[in-house]
Amino acid sequence: MAAILAGREVVAAIITATNLRISEMLARLNARSEFPAARLLNKASHLLIIAPAGIALPTLPLHEILEKTLVRRRKKAADLAKGAITAETADGALVSWVTPDTKKTAFEQHTLLRKAVGALLAEQPETLTIVVTGAASTRRELAERAVYVTWVNGILLPQRKKTPDQKPLKTIELFGYRSTDGFAQARAVAEGNVLCRELTVTAPNELTPGAYRKRLAALAKAQGWTREEYDFKKLKRMGAGAFCAVAQGSDEADAAIVRLRYRPRGANKTVALVGKGICFDTGGHNLKPARYMQGMHEDMNGSAVALGILNAATAAKIKVNIDCWLALAQNHLSPRAYKQNDIVTALNGTTIEVVHTDAEGRMVLADTLTLAARAKPDVMVDFATLTGSMHVALGSRYSGIFATSDELAEFALQAGVASGERLCAFPMDEDYDGALDSTVADVKQCTLDGEADHILAARLLQRFTDKTPWIHMDLSAHGCKGGLGAVATDCTGFGVAWGKLFLAGYERN
Repeated sequence: MAAILAGREVVAAIITATNLRISEMLARLNARSEFPAARLLNKASHLLIIAPAGIALPTLPLHEILEKTLVRRRKKAADLAKGAITAETADGALVSWVTPDTKKTAFEQHTLLRKAVGALLAEQPETLTIVVTGAASTRRELAERAVYVTWVNGILLPQRKKTPDQKPLKTIELFGYRSTDGFAQARAVAEGNVLCRELTVTAPNELTPGAYRKRLAALAKAQGWTREEYDFKKLKRMGAGAFCAVAQGSDEADAAIVRLRYRPRGANKTVALVGKGICFDTGGHNLKPARYMQGMHEDMNGSAVALGILNAATAAKIKVNIDCWLALAQNHLSPRAYKQNDIVTALNGTTIEVVHTDAEGRMVLADTLTLAARAKPDVMVDFATLTGSMHVALGSRYSGIFATSDELAEFALQAGVASGERLCAFPMDEDYDGALDSTVADVKQCTLDGEADHILAARLLQRFTDKTPWIHMDLSAHGCKGGLGAVATDCTGFGVAWGKLFLAGYERN
């Protein structure tokens, strides 16, 4: 649907059709196990040729052009494992050759393929032809990675331009490997990643908490998820004072905690996914300056990651029960907005001394984690663009995690390596709690000196997990200038690929 529309029609379809199936945004895949005949190669306008590192050049399609190009650019065959070589044929077609080292990490292979695909997609073709050669044992892995990278980069994210600066890719023609399931697992992750990014970049006047809730209702109906909403009035009656303190500053009482449930047949374990969904963050009374308020419509990215994982798990038919809890609100400045030195009572009875109104994420997550823990899942994972200090610690190329056990942390780190979404584990020892001691409440929300704020935030949030095994992911890699790993856009969708592998591993264990 969206892939065949143009201009404003694409934008309108993405923004207004809340029941849009993300799968329709991905390019259609035609795969064949045989290699293309010369006449088919000559018809391709944009061609990507992939082989494992070390392959003999004469075995590659159009090797004569490649060999001449290498000589002209003073390159060696080994350089194809470091970056793609791109050249034009006599007929004006654009061809890229690349030879990934399959012994390298998923992140390194994704990065190499992303750059190779990007050189071709820059010309906005309707069709991209991919040829995978080499030993049969490696062709599936290379084909799957290449198709995934092409899917996530061949789409058009929302924009409000009269003439979009990009056109979506319509078709992928794959030669050299044909998956019997159409690369269903890679497609599931691509759909989840695209859903996450599409929501994250949508303008804040078009993705208010109320509009987000309508989108979730349509998605739940399309996907067969059970949906339950805890709106502001209900949360107020329940005593969710931490969430309501943030939400009360908004004119519209459209904030809510939304629970989506996925219950596949045969599942015997339950994972709770919790996402911070602050649709715009002004900082409240501790108002952000313009430089730091720019882009704060993306402060709901944690909720989009959780939702993207749920979407991917559903498409992949992972046999794990999932409760997806999304904390949707805005952090506004108004006469009703919460302020420094307020004392609020969270849903689990903990009293919190407000120290900084721009630390709203841990407030909405506190009550959401309490609700998620009450449902007695086997493990909880929360996702949030939570602290600037995590970005200071890691930059935008890794995200940080905290876990309640070394075993759980190691499991998460392994999923990061396998998915190509790199994580770093941080400590959260009990002696950090002294910084959060309050003389007027059970705990301080944060401190004003900023030291180890990412660790203090994790220590605070753990108080609301009711001793449930838990991972907290602080999404410092949710946005990376120029792209990251498989994804070429600044908005990366980081966490979706990790989450799908994490759940698949949990299904097996």
